[in-house]
Amino acid sequence: MTKVQVRELVFEKFIGKDEIDVAVQKVAEEINRDYAGKNPLLLAILNGSFIFASDLMRKLTIPCEISFVKFASYAGTLTTSKVKELIGVSEELEGRHIIVVEDIVDTGITMHKLLQDIREKNPIDVRVACFCFKPEAFEKSFSIDYLGMEIPNDFIVGYGLDYNGYGRNLPDIYKVVK
Repeated sequence: MTKVQVRELVFEKFIGKDEIDVAVQKVAEEINRDYAGKNPLLLAILNGSFIFASDLMRKLTIPCEISFVKFASYAGTLTTSKVKELIGVSEELEGRHIIVVEDIVDTGITMHKLLQDIREKNPIDVRVACFCFKPEAFEKSFSIDYLGMEIPNDFIVGYGLDYNGYGRNLPDIYKVVK
């Protein structure tokens, strides 16, 4: 098993880049089907989703736009359960099809807040595209419309996911060794 060290923690390879690519392709095909002729706005959540959002955009064949928002809710390997908006929505959302793009949903606290904010701006619809979902940690009740994969409640890095800002550049996903 391939291992990497990110700062003081050791991680082992969990999901390879080929499996990641297959999952992104599946999500793209579903969005292409559902949004044919609709020109959705992808709203990607920084920093973690930037790689997933980039890969997803390259696989979409429909006309679409992308923008970014930034929230913070983690300190180290733990969620703070408080969501801090760092960069908000700057586009007009009223009358638009919105697809929120997120790298991972665990507790769902950040996504829940963002979805509330978006719905107040009267879009036609709002859907969620998420690369990784941790059902064991999920505390909210919104749906994930486009899902790359479900994973256990392990702390992971790579493919945009980080540990205190490091590890995002790893092409594979690694889980912390306990």
